[in-house]
Amino acid sequence: MLHRDIFCIRLKKLRKERGEQQVDLAAAIGIAQTQISAIENGKQGTSFDKLAAICQHYNVSADYLLGLIDEPRPLM
Repeated sequence: MLHRDIFCIRLKKLRKERGEQQVDLAAAIGIAQTQISAIENGKQGTSFDKLAAICQHYNVSADYLLGLIDEPRPLM
């Protein structure tokens, strides 16, 4: 599986585990809900700034979101 696919799957999983809608995550990181949908569906990437905001929002490392490690690690 490509790292991009893993990112999409893990982002959606984290969002759902937290009971959030796409609009909630979008508001938390300062983008439109349609962009969250496009990211989760692999149609759009994200910037480093937004990746960092997602990591902070969910308190997980970018390594986990990007598929470089399999266990979510909290930010230090």
